[in-house]
Amino acid sequence: MIKFFRRIRQRLVVENRFSKYLLYAIGEIVLVVIGILIALQINTWNESRKQATTETEFITSLQNDLQQDKAFIQLILEFTEPRIEVYKILNSDLQNLYRDDRSSLDSIFKIYFKSQRTFYPISGSYESAISGNQITVFRNKELVQKVIKLYNSTYDRLIDNGQILDERWAFLSEKYSYERRTGHFRDMKPEQLTEFLDDLYHHYIQMEWYVNQLRFAVAEIDTIITEK
Repeated sequence: MIKFFRRIRQRLVVENRFSKYLLYAIGEIVLVVIGILIALQINTWNESRKQATTETEFITSLQNDLQQDKAFIQLILEFTEPRIEVYKILNSDLQNLYRDDRSSLDSIFKIYFKSQRTFYPISGSYESAISGNQITVFRNKELVQKVIKLYNSTYDRLIDNGQILDERWAFLSEKYSYERRTGHFRDMKPEQLTEFLDDLYHHYIQMEWYVNQLRFAVAEIDTIITEK
């Protein structure tokens, strides 16, 4: 093709047909420009297609991570919510239970002091998109904003407060290790029972707030995993 155009130019020059040669040269330039524009358009289309594929893969992978996060949160809620009810019982009736029904007191104590679980998210898909700076060019800006808020605000707050909850749990576990080890309340004076409730209260307040934040996180997760 290049040789074909070269022969045409040479013939026009030899025949001294300058005006036609000029028109031909302009036409050749136009063809070259059109070819470049087409090539650029094809390249842009390919890049857009690759970007769309990357974004779709990210959303799918992220939603899988969040489904697992949600299942873990639900497990923590199912484990923790009964402890909130136990605290309410102890707070309202500890003295009477201790005096009149020690076996029931031991039973509900075991529910509260069974163990503790706190939430840590699966963040592989999100971290990968952040480290490659891909998330900044994704087209679904509304979804990106939701994801960034979930990981950088809601999850960070949950992790921080989960650590506080763990510290308060460690304090309770050590101070009332006898009850945890034996499953029975030791003999306590009224002021010791009050001290026990005070210790429990600080853990309970943090735990109740934590449960509410977990439920809030589930609501945020649902808005992301339902995205198509």
